Formats: sequence, C-alpha cells, structure tokens
Amino acid sequence: VQLQASGGGLVQAGGSLRLSCAASGRTFSSYSMGWFRQAPGKEREIVATVSRNGAITYYTDSVKGRFTISRDNAKNTVYLQMNSLKPEDTAAYFCAAANADSDYILVYKVSQYNYWGQGTQVTVSS
Repeated sequence: VQLQASGGGLVQAGGSLRLSCAASGRTFSSYSMGWFRQAPGKEREIVATVSRNGAITYYTDSVKGRFTISRDNAKNTVYLQMNSLKPEDTAAYFCAAANADSDYILVYKVSQYNYWGQGTQVTVSS
C-alpha cells in the first residue's frame, strides 16, 4: 500500500489543522493506521492510532482532548484533526499502516508498521 499525507502547514498557537492520508490499493480496511511525528533531533513518536474498522483509538497523553484520529474506509483515507495546537506540536507528521488480524487491534510501535507515507510538516508559532 502507498500512503500520501497532506494538510500540514504553518499555524498560530491555538489554531487547527486537519491532516489527511490517502492510501492506494483495495486493502486499506485490513490495516491498522497510525499517525506519528518527529521533531528535529528527536525520535519518531506515536501520536494516535485507529483500528481497522475505526472502532478503537489510542492517543498519546500530550494530544488527548485536542487531536482526533478517524478513518473512512470507503475513501481509503485516515485523518488527524488537530485543535488547540501548541508550539510543542511542531514536527513532521507521518501516517503509517500496520498489518492487523482483527478489527479490534491497535498497533503502537514504530517497528510494527509496514508502510509509511512521506512526512507533512506542521509548524505552530507562539
């Protein structure tokens, strides 16, 4: 599967952005999907994940209550709605797909993801 992320940009603190990740292929619904971010000099970290059917989600603590991950399997797309953005959210954001055997599995580790999109830069000014 090929992934294409978009929607990044420059926004002031407190603002919002919506990232999209479009997947090629007809097996999108068989993958657990995740959003990760990587700031300069830091390791790539998980931001949010969503199960194959969208029923289960996970968020890292720093984004809970501000970010929402969702997916539309009919459109082969996963989204990350980011509200109340903070300067510390500045990073390159990546979407990724992981093989999953069940609709109710979440995948948390970078190493467990099989496919990656290119990054989209999010910059939050103070």
